[in-house]
Amino acid sequence: MTTETRPNMPLFERFLTVWVGLAIVVGVALGQAFPDGFAMIASAEVASVNLPVAVLIWLMIIPMLMKIDFRALGGVTKHWRGIGVTLFVNWAVKPFTMALLGWVFIGWLFRPLLPGGQIDSYIAGLILLGAAPCTAMVFVWSNLTRGEPHFTLSQVALNDAVMVVAFAPIVGLLLGISAIVVPWNTLLISVALYIIVPVILSQIARAWLLKGGPARLERALAGIQPLSVIALLATLILLFAFQGEQILTQPLIILLLAAPIALQTYFIFGLGYLLNRVTGEAHCIAGPSALIGASNFFELAVAAAISLFGLNSGAALATVVGVLIEVPVMLTLVAIVNRSKTWYEASGSVRRLAGEGERQAPQ
Repeated sequence: MTTETRPNMPLFERFLTVWVGLAIVVGVALGQAFPDGFAMIASAEVASVNLPVAVLIWLMIIPMLMKIDFRALGGVTKHWRGIGVTLFVNWAVKPFTMALLGWVFIGWLFRPLLPGGQIDSYIAGLILLGAAPCTAMVFVWSNLTRGEPHFTLSQVALNDAVMVVAFAPIVGLLLGISAIVVPWNTLLISVALYIIVPVILSQIARAWLLKGGPARLERALAGIQPLSVIALLATLILLFAFQGEQILTQPLIILLLAAPIALQTYFIFGLGYLLNRVTGEAHCIAGPSALIGASNFFELAVAAAISLFGLNSGAALATVVGVLIEVPVMLTLVAIVNRSKTWYEASGSVRRLAGEGERQAPQ
């Protein structure tokens, strides 16, 4: 990746893997030191939803959703090829290939190396990760590849709208195929709690703040961003506090879970990038179109895993591994997009947009 793009990436996102690594150490240490305290936190549930974690999840998700202007849905037809590839890859391919890789790697290839009682739970976590394409972080990846900002915004808005209605049915279908009992009541509560309600609240807050002008919204987003970061790290510490025993006894678990996630990420990106090239979409559209599916809305995946299977489940651990490898893997894809532009545009059918080289995604 060229050095000129790296400064555009916010400090926290750039070192996300470091922060997650620290959360692992802190969480495992606290879990071993204060097991009774974390047991009390785990018991604070209503309808299988852990209340402390629910609060943390909202603090993570709502600031990210406040960045989305759903009015951008009106512009989705402008780059219909890129939008079509985004929807096809994210919803017709990605959840199913992640389930397939989970069955192959976790259910078969790595089965002898993993705790038998958690195999189904690990696969469920991978399915949840695969069914939650990226939301907020795609703005970072689009910025680093000089993606078209209006397309990036419109595809995120459309993707979130689809997620409201598609997440639960797809997850329920794949968990059912995996012979995992689907707690439908809890799944539907999770969708309502972690998608529908945050979307509504975030848009109400966004509209109220915009009454004072765009600058007021930007100041508010800048002010609450640290809360979102703190909530993410606090959630990860809780998860690893409960997973500490597994990690200490079998540290290889993290690497084994990372293998299918990384493979899925590269495959989904490659498919989306090539389909955009085949359809003749511009390079500044192809980048964010391919990267939104390769990246994950890991906040939602973590929340759903906790709600469905519990804080100390293999599913929760599998989704957190997705957070752990997110940045280093995605930065390699950003580098591929930037370095392959000449090759991409060598196809005679690829369109070029005026001023494409100067485009940057909104932050």
